[in-house]
Amino acid sequence: MPKYTFTRAHRPALTKRHKIAVAGVATLGAAAVAFSAVPGNAETTTSEAAVSSAPVKYSSEQLKGLQSDVSEQLAAKSLQGQAAKAKAAAEAKAKAAAAAKKKAAAAAAKKKAAAAAAAKKKAAARKKAEKARKAKAASRSAHRAKLKAAVRKSYANNLDGWIKESLDIMKAKGIPGTYNGLYRNIMRESSGNPNAINNWDINAINGVPSIGLLQIIKPTFNAYHVPGTAWSQYDPVANITASANYAFHRYGSIDNVNSAY
Repeated sequence: MPKYTFTRAHRPALTKRHKIAVAGVATLGAAAVAFSAVPGNAETTTSEAAVSSAPVKYSSEQLKGLQSDVSEQLAAKSLQGQAAKAKAAAEAKAKAAAAAKKKAAAAAAKKKAAAAAAAKKKAAARKKAEKARKAKAASRSAHRAKLKAAVRKSYANNLDGWIKESLDIMKAKGIPGTYNGLYRNIMRESSGNPNAINNWDINAINGVPSIGLLQIIKPTFNAYHVPGTAWSQYDPVANITASANYAFHRYGSIDNVNSAY
């Protein structure tokens, strides 16, 4: 059997042959112990045993080298196993981090989309409100212009002119009534005299006499006064419009009044 020389710089891998040799060394050690225990008269047997085992020769240095190789290979396998576990753990961690990053990106995208939708909805609502505000402002402006045009219109300073001016204001304010309905009630109540005053009826007794073209008392005049007209019962237009407004709320229209009201 050839001899193996081992050095520290290079030790061959533990082969099957080496493993058998290690087993042989262990057997040799056991045989040596047995040989030392055999009595002197067993010389022939011992000699034969020595002859049969003579080919197996290993130095202590060789045995140490084999043991060192086995230890190194076991250590190397242990390190490889640890490295494999560390690699698997690192890959799992990287995979989990990638999944978390993807989930966070998806959540951020969803949040951004929701914010954009909310902003769009808010902008639409603001635009709609602005449009409604402008439309309302335009309507008020048109209404004021119409009312001013009616006020600026020239009217005769007589019963005909007072009725016509009152009708224009009533139309602008949504108060129903016709020329004939106003004229008929004015002639019955005051004969067309804007300074007429009733000092004998129950209203006069109570201290609030009926005054003007349509004989309206002060509390009623104040309650149904039409904005834009004078605050006097003696003013022909203010008297007519306030009386027509009162008749509208109580009778539906001045045209429906045919007696004291």
